[in-house]
Amino acid sequence: MVTRDRNRPPVHPGEILREDVLPGLDMSVTDAAAEMHITRQALHRVLAGTAAVSPEMALRIGKFCGNGGDVWLRMQAAYDLWHTERKLSAEIAMIKTQRARAA
Repeated sequence: MVTRDRNRPPVHPGEILREDVLPGLDMSVTDAAAEMHITRQALHRVLAGTAAVSPEMALRIGKFCGNGGDVWLRMQAAYDLWHTERKLSAEIAMIKTQRARAA
C-alpha cells in the first residue's frame, strides 16, 4: 500500500485537471467547460484552486474524465481536511476524546 507524507498537502483537484487531464486531452478550458455544460469562469475557478469541487462539479468532472464523481469529491475532501486540520490544530488538541464506559 502506498502511503502519503502527511506533512505534505494533498493536491487540489483543480491542479490535476489543469496540469494532467486537460493537456493530456489537448483541450482548452473553454472546450472542456463546454463539454461539461458549465461556464468557462466556473471551471477556471476550480483549475485555479480558488473554488472547491462541489458534488455537482465532481459529477461533471467525473463524467468528463470517465472515472466517476466520487474520485473528485474524495480529492477535494482530502485537500480541505488537511488544510483545516492545520488551521484548527491547537483548538482541536484541547478537545478531550470521550470513551464509552463498559456495562
